[in-house]
Amino acid sequence: MTLAAKNLDFGYPGHSVGTNVSVTVVPGEALALLGPNGGGKTTLLKTMLGLLRPLAGVVSLDGQAMANMPVGERARRIGYVPQAHAGAFAFAVRDVVLMGRTAHQGLFASPTPSDRAVVDLKLAELGIAHLAGKPYTMISGGERQLVLIARALAQEPRYVVLDEPTASLDFGNQGKVMRQIRSLTAKGLGVLFTTHDPNQAMRYATRVALLGGGQLLAEGVPAHVLNVEALSTLYGLSLIHI
Repeated sequence: MTLAAKNLDFGYPGHSVGTNVSVTVVPGEALALLGPNGGGKTTLLKTMLGLLRPLAGVVSLDGQAMANMPVGERARRIGYVPQAHAGAFAFAVRDVVLMGRTAHQGLFASPTPSDRAVVDLKLAELGIAHLAGKPYTMISGGERQLVLIARALAQEPRYVVLDEPTASLDFGNQGKVMRQIRSLTAKGLGVLFTTHDPNQAMRYATRVALLGGGQLLAEGVPAHVLNVEALSTLYGLSLIHI
């Protein structure tokens, strides 16, 4: 079982962002897409989610080309966690997480007792059960990000994909969110997340892919890939050993 991009060119009609990128995520590991802002991380992520069509190459999910897979089937296998946002409507936290169950029940189906049990379980696993009745718009940024992770987990996916999961969070909340990411791999899920912070890739990823200028510069175990030379090239800086 894998979520994989092979020889992938990605971008938008008439505008290429990246070329010839191959990465693979397997259950039980976390792959960090590391690179500077504007390096193509989010566009690659959206292409691997099936939100953008590849310009060339293929994205496959458990051996099947994603382009041939129904949207509902993708949603049952991949949970997506966007960057945290305040939200426009004051839905209760439990109802936000319950939205993740539409992957199994359909958009207009009424939630079942089983759906609600899954939601309560995911809230408890993430340590935010006490927020269940609170408006999503009235909780902190770190709490909102945990709610979005709970919503993704309510889909009961094999893979979880997170776009800059700690963007705009303070140091304490960054740690809370990243520790939860590490716990997902311990539970056997495949995790793919983007970051521009080498420290996050080193501490919380089992593998890291360096993406700069739309090119895959290196990929492997963080301790081997995250060296002075590679990071200097990736960020266009002259780094020195401390």
